[in-house]
Amino acid sequence: MNEQVRNILAQDATKTSKIQQLLLLGMTRREIADLLTNGNYGFVHNIYKKMLQNGLIENIWNSAIETRQPVRLDYTFTHKFGIEIEAYNCSMSRLASELREAGIHVAVEGYNHTTRDHWKLVTDGSLQGNDTFELVSPILVGEDGLKELEKVCWVLDLCDVKVNDSCGLHIHLDAADFNMNTWRNLALSYKHLENLIDAFMPGTRRNNRYCKSLNHVSDERIKSVRTIDALRDVFDRDRYHKVNFEAYSRHKTVEFRQHSGTTNFTKMKNWILFLNGLITFAKQDNLSGRNTLESLPFLDEKQKLYFKIRTKKLAR
Repeated sequence: MNEQVRNILAQDATKTSKIQQLLLLGMTRREIADLLTNGNYGFVHNIYKKMLQNGLIENIWNSAIETRQPVRLDYTFTHKFGIEIEAYNCSMSRLASELREAGIHVAVEGYNHTTRDHWKLVTDGSLQGNDTFELVSPILVGEDGLKELEKVCWVLDLCDVKVNDSCGLHIHLDAADFNMNTWRNLALSYKHLENLIDAFMPGTRRNNRYCKSLNHVSDERIKSVRTIDALRDVFDRDRYHKVNFEAYSRHKTVEFRQHSGTTNFTKMKNWILFLNGLITFAKQDNLSGRNTLESLPFLDEKQKLYFKIRTKKLAR
């Protein structure tokens, strides 16, 4: 906590006055709520709205020397990530051979949850169809990882790999550096955006037994957690949610389970970048349910168009 913040908190002043001063310092509403109002975000937000209406924030941010500007977030994709592709219609031996020929290091293994330094082909009893498999990546990183994933998708296409309603696409993103604000903001943001996300997912992925909704947990319970174990408890330590917080205990990741099975690289890439943006924003604040695709701060114009078209297509 810096000296300016400590001085404000020590003042013999009203809570409203302290909140106003902290807002002028550039602190986020979530940070202030956690610091001053026991997590009551709405109280802070109402003060923030009045200041906006009165022009106080704009005027002072434009003129004051000692206030800091709001943080401009960098959404460049540099994250460590992993992917699990569930599919069928190709024997694991043939797929492994074609992947190796394309320069992809892969091994055929029995069912396991161990992170490897190579791609692995494993069985999955929940999948339906002929020659089912799950293709699991090693730890991939940023744009270079996406390039490797694209090569894998070329091979899947070559082998005429197919997906059906029993298949999912699971994305792991590195969570080793998350603090509890990030965890809470991420859970709240995904929960608040569920209807928006559901609209660009097939109906089979909106609330099934392997990717359950987060909406059965109240915002207040999520805001009250102080440890990752407490957050896991809130979701019954059940990994079959759209956001799987159990992945942290095993892999130091957060897993996103909602996307439908696909072999299409464009779909994979756009979803991965969406999640990267969601996590990056969560390090500062959480998103409300009033957001639209157009208002999401982490999507560029091309990504907004992609998800708008997906939403239209799946609404038919």
